[in-house]
Amino acid sequence: MPNTKPAVKSELHPRNKHNEGYNFTVLTEVLPELKEHVFVNKYDTETIDFSNPEAVKLLNKALLKSHYHVDNWDIPDGYLCPPVPGRADYIHYIADLIGADDEKQIKCLDIGTGANCIYPIIGIAEYNWRFVATDIDEDALEVAFKIVNNNDILRGQIELRRQINPRFIFREVLGVDEYFDVTICNPPFHASEKEARLGSLRKTKNLGNKKPLLNFGGQSNELWCEGGEKAFLTNMIYESRHFTRQCAWFTSLVSKKDNIRPLKKLLTKLEAKEVKVIEMATGNKISRILAWRY
Repeated sequence: MPNTKPAVKSELHPRNKHNEGYNFTVLTEVLPELKEHVFVNKYDTETIDFSNPEAVKLLNKALLKSHYHVDNWDIPDGYLCPPVPGRADYIHYIADLIGADDEKQIKCLDIGTGANCIYPIIGIAEYNWRFVATDIDEDALEVAFKIVNNNDILRGQIELRRQINPRFIFREVLGVDEYFDVTICNPPFHASEKEARLGSLRKTKNLGNKKPLLNFGGQSNELWCEGGEKAFLTNMIYESRHFTRQCAWFTSLVSKKDNIRPLKKLLTKLEAKEVKVIEMATGNKISRILAWRY
């Protein structure tokens, strides 16, 4: 008999619903299509092939349906299919940062929401936050719009906006009198398409697959930008200085540890009142949240 007891992932946030791993008995009940992708590995544990894009997408659909009350979620092939536990961790740590409680209506700005709209989904299901979600990709926003409109829990809680000018992050999408409790972002961290492909190749080899496919997908603007993560976040920090009265906290994921020091130095130069680095761990991956306020 396979071991159906989920492995404990103690490194996740204490409130993360995925702390005990994936319960495939439950997940295949809510989404029977997932069952054909589940197998027992050499450790006698049920799992899926994480190098298979279809299996990963079906896992996400099952997780969102089972844990977050989102019955209708789908994205086209090639778009970023995010690992849900790690995205949930970001939201939970942000809730700790801003001191979210049931009595206050939190308004959050999601920069680069993508077709998957994952952060608003989790933020609404877990904390009933309201979101403005932006992206430069019109097609991605159309997909996100369908997800929002096809799920009762999301309808009316998310406003989607297109950033027409890719040089800007906050400008031209925020109204003059708008105020946000927090901004969140998962920036493109590669500096070129070639670098993104090489990173994907390393990932799939680590998963035991020799094919250089993007198992979690991703369009060019989702995975890379000129100068990579450091350049993107440098631009974000400089621009945030002009919106100090409209955002209480600015935050972003930082994938590369070496980028933290120069970004903190820049924030000191710009006289940020408070800077925090929050470490997160999902499986073998270590990432961090950079948070600042003026």
